[in-house]
Amino acid sequence: MKPVCISGTGLFTPSQSISNDELVASYNAYVEAHNAREAEAIAAGTVQPLAASSSEFIVKASGIKARYVLDKAGVLDVDRMRPSLPVRSNDEPSLMVEMGLAAARQAIEAAGRKPEDVDCVLMACSNMQRAYPAMAVELQAALGAKGYGYDMNVACASAAFGIQTAVDAVRNGSAKCALVVSAEICSGHLNWRNRDCHFIFGDAATAVLVESVESSVSTKRFEILGTRLQTQFSSNIRNNFGFLNSAESPQRSWDDVLFRQEGRKVFKEVVPMVATLIESHLADLQLTPQQVKRFWLHQANLSMNEFIVRKLLDRDADRSEAPVILDEYANTSSAGSVIAFHKHSQGFVPGDVGVLCAFGAGYSAGSVVMRRI
Repeated sequence: MKPVCISGTGLFTPSQSISNDELVASYNAYVEAHNAREAEAIAAGTVQPLAASSSEFIVKASGIKARYVLDKAGVLDVDRMRPSLPVRSNDEPSLMVEMGLAAARQAIEAAGRKPEDVDCVLMACSNMQRAYPAMAVELQAALGAKGYGYDMNVACASAAFGIQTAVDAVRNGSAKCALVVSAEICSGHLNWRNRDCHFIFGDAATAVLVESVESSVSTKRFEILGTRLQTQFSSNIRNNFGFLNSAESPQRSWDDVLFRQEGRKVFKEVVPMVATLIESHLADLQLTPQQVKRFWLHQANLSMNEFIVRKLLDRDADRSEAPVILDEYANTSSAGSVIAFHKHSQGFVPGDVGVLCAFGAGYSAGSVVMRRI
């Protein structure tokens, strides 16, 4: 079987960041206005008052301290509480493509390649800006890449699914140099007026270049020893936005087409699923969790990641073994595990093993085991 490697990664980070304190001030102003407006109904018991949020609550619930967004003013505007993104004409670059392009160029440069060397572009992320034409094909054109491109959506696990697809394409000869781009504008599908989730997401874009070991020229290569994917249907993480919304009767409520989850159920069901996936994948590769130098996990919840690694290692892991970026970036959906890999892949010498694992709605999960060469 042809050896395949990750030869470069890239990251686009928005210039604007929202701290927990800033977010809480906006949210609590909304809560105060809502409770004042509904005071009579609340007193009559027909409407429940909204509870205030706090920075301490957010950190305890998630480990998140800040998040990058494309439009800070729109999110913090109490009368709006969602990003304000100017409409672009069909002749202008799409916002997702613009973000993805910045990350893609970094990955290509890191791999010692040129855009024309790329012959497969996969846009793998949780939400597409439009149904068609494919975001990947637009990015392919903007980049000046060859070959083909298409979109993939497997929620927060999209990057891992995209990497396996890229690996398969290189191994079977349908591509020589495959680019996996995960551009996430999570601020656009988050309900910023829901206390249980208003702090969860941020925006970012990542890119991963996959090619054969034999043809790669990068000075920092990670051979992919194996990939494994798993899906198990659940509605505990769900987004009901779609092209049929306007045709539905009666119309859905505004918050039903935004992100929603049953957090406790997700934690209880996803943690053992992911730990078992990683452990069994390593075992089939004749490796143990103790032989893994670093776990680059999906960055959704600090407690969840700590619990997964504890189950694998039978002890608490330090930050060098399981890096955390969600304190700065929050949950960036499919981009999260790749951001962790991109920012924390230093210190590896030939032979060192690492695991990238992404998981989320679906439920979907993907494991990528790699070795520094």
